[in-house]
Amino acid sequence: MIREDIYRHIAAYIPENSLVIFNNTKVVEARLLFQKPTGGTIEIFCLEPGEEYPDITTAMLERSKVSWKCLIGGASKWKTGQVLQKTLDSGGHDLVLQAVFKEKRQDYFLIELNWNRPQYSFAEILHLAGAIPLPPYIKRKAEDRDKETYQTIYAHHDGSVAAPTAGL
Repeated sequence: MIREDIYRHIAAYIPENSLVIFNNTKVVEARLLFQKPTGGTIEIFCLEPGEEYPDITTAMLERSKVSWKCLIGGASKWKTGQVLQKTLDSGGHDLVLQAVFKEKRQDYFLIELNWNRPQYSFAEILHLAGAIPLPPYIKRKAEDRDKETYQTIYAHHDGSVAAPTAGL
């Protein structure tokens, strides 16, 4: 039987001993663009931390370097071991972010990201260097305002690489 009800009554519809998981994470600037010395662009889309981290929070708090599972745009133009680099301004000091292609796995690439200013966590590096990864159906480049508008209303802390469409 199909019924219509309001959300605050949801507990009446959930079977006893069910596990309910709530996602209250904000979408982070997980899209990094690097320019190769030859002029080509490599896009690194950070999906989740490497297996050595117990959770995303631990990886986001890492300083100096981090290992990340990524999708790569332009992967055929980037060879194993090759280092990509971009320089950012961090309050009058150059912050150098490097990406090292470690290995290709079945569903992702393992990338090491390192930076020369250890006072910054990886979360701060993403805020400085990355862009919000908008889905392809939003046919424009990410803008600064997307850091606020491409979030669900219940997003409270960093951690997602996409916003659930139903929650936008």
